Amino acid sequence: MIIHPAVIALIAGSLMVSVMLLLSAFFGVSIFRSWDIRSGSELQLNLERKTYLISTLMMYVLWFQLASFFLFIFTADRLHELFVGAMCAAGTLNVNEYGYPALILKMVNFILAGLWLIVNYVDNRAYDYPLIKKKYALLLVITPFVFLEAAIQGLYFAGMKADLITSCCGSQFSSGEGTVASELASLPVIPLKIAFYSSIACTFMSGFIFLWKENSKGVLFSLASGITFLISIAAVISFFSLYLYELPTHHCPFCMLQREYRYLGYVFYLPLLCAAVTGSGVGVLASFRTIESLNDAVPVTQRKLIAVTLISYFLFSAVATYAMISSPLMLKGY
Repeated sequence: MIIHPAVIALIAGSLMVSVMLLLSAFFGVSIFRSWDIRSGSELQLNLERKTYLISTLMMYVLWFQLASFFLFIFTADRLHELFVGAMCAAGTLNVNEYGYPALILKMVNFILAGLWLIVNYVDNRAYDYPLIKKKYALLLVITPFVFLEAAIQGLYFAGMKADLITSCCGSQFSSGEGTVASELASLPVIPLKIAFYSSIACTFMSGFIFLWKENSKGVLFSLASGITFLISIAAVISFFSLYLYELPTHHCPFCMLQREYRYLGYVFYLPLLCAAVTGSGVGVLASFRTIESLNDAVPVTQRKLIAVTLISYFLFSAVATYAMISSPLMLKGY
């Protein structure tokens, strides 16, 4: 195992998040059994005091979970110098079989943590906490994923050994390798460009429809946002990266995190992940519009989430398009 301050922080942070989620899950069982906002019993009063404390603690814990995703990527990029053949985070993640699964779990938990924070925010807007059982049910869903992430991440870092030989991003993202990464890199560019800008347009259109029509639930917008997120990831690997690196064969989504490329990768991925969370949040909140105490809070929050989603996708598409049109690279047929 490689001893590095960021590695220690990630392992300690994952353990802390896991323990806090486990404790919250146990408390959630009490909520499911005994919560009754109409009751004035001592048990109910104790539950209300405890849930306020636990919700506040979980808010900070899950914000750390969000930040840990970027700390993980940053750490993987910084550690690439220790491994023969690695040129960026792609090589570091490939030093053993746990690197990429840890990254995927980090992304899944990023979205789940963001959704819980949205549900918790809306629940706190009502006097009767109508989503209390739902948000603890969501914690029960998140908990095993976080434990799995902590285990996979621990195995990943524990299996690291200095001077291991690993494959560079050029081989991982080259066409014909038969991997998911190589398949994304070899996607036809022109159809994917059309799909990307069409999905962006559909997301903005569905967002404006929601803002103009008060009776819209937002499910269509959430669906469009999710499709745009997936297409955007594919577009970064397939063609945006080529123009950024000014190389017709360099599809790596990680090299752009480095100083040579002005850390532009963070400008790409931060708004993308933000849009994934807020766009999904609009759809999640749609089912709560019929709750009387949330009649005002849900639509207002959905509008805010839509605004954040649209701003995030605008920033991503603007930066990506500028990188493409300002690049001296000219690809025939592209």
